[in-house]
Parts: sequence; structure tokens; C-alpha cells
Amino acid sequence: MAGVIIALISGALMSIQGVLNTEVTKNTSMWVSNSWVQFSALAVCLAAWAVNGRPSFSDLLKVEPRYMLLGGVIGAFITLTVIQSMDSLGPARAVMLIVISQLAVAYVMELFGLLGVERQAFQWRKLVGMLVAIAGVVLFKWEK
Repeated sequence: MAGVIIALISGALMSIQGVLNTEVTKNTSMWVSNSWVQFSALAVCLAAWAVNGRPSFSDLLKVEPRYMLLGGVIGAFITLTVIQSMDSLGPARAVMLIVISQLAVAYVMELFGLLGVERQAFQWRKLVGMLVAIAGVVLFKWEK
């Protein structure tokens, strides 16, 4: 149950963050806004690290394969694409498409066991669920 609550909080925070970042971008620029997002996240993470026992950063050198360290780089592009999509589509449409994309990519990663994810067997109900979600986006976007 805790995982469900945390996931719901995560989704809510991502939507709120996207709207905030889009507004900051309107008053600055894409890369100034993105830099602020990443810098402020770094500051919060360093503060949490200082309070939570200070495990060694040298442990990062032990991470294999090395491409696993690209999360921060991808994070910068996530911020960029969320800002752009929310600006052009509005928060609700952008978030629906973002979630559908997340679901599709996560399912493909599970099916093929990509990036260290444990491989899962194909299930029709998951594919149908994704198609229902896509149909929901179409219905949400549909105008008379």
C-alpha cells in the first residue's frame, strides 16, 4: 500500500513541477529554467545526503554498467520535454501523453528485460490496459 501512495504522490508532484517549470520558463528561458530545476534538486539532495549518514560518493565508481549513471543527463531532457509539452498542449493533455509513454516504455523494458529490469512474460491484459489508456487520451482530447 505504501508503494501505491508514494506512486500517487510522485505523479502529483511531477504534474505540479511541470506547471511550475513551464511558468518559470516563460519568465526566463528554457535552459535557465532547466538549470534552476537541476541546481535546486542538487541542493536538496546534498542537504538530504548530509543528514542521512553521508555515504561515499566514491561508490559511484563501482556502478556497472557505466551507462546506468546517465539518469541525471536524462533528467535534464525530461525537464526540457515536460516544459515544452505542457506549454504547447496544456498540463492535462501533456501529462496524459507522458504517462502513456512511460507505461509503454516500461512495459517494453519488462518484456525484453532491458536496462537490468527483470524480464516478464507478455500478458494480453497489460496490452489491452495500455490500449484503454490510449483510448482515454483520444476521448479526453475529442472535441465536438
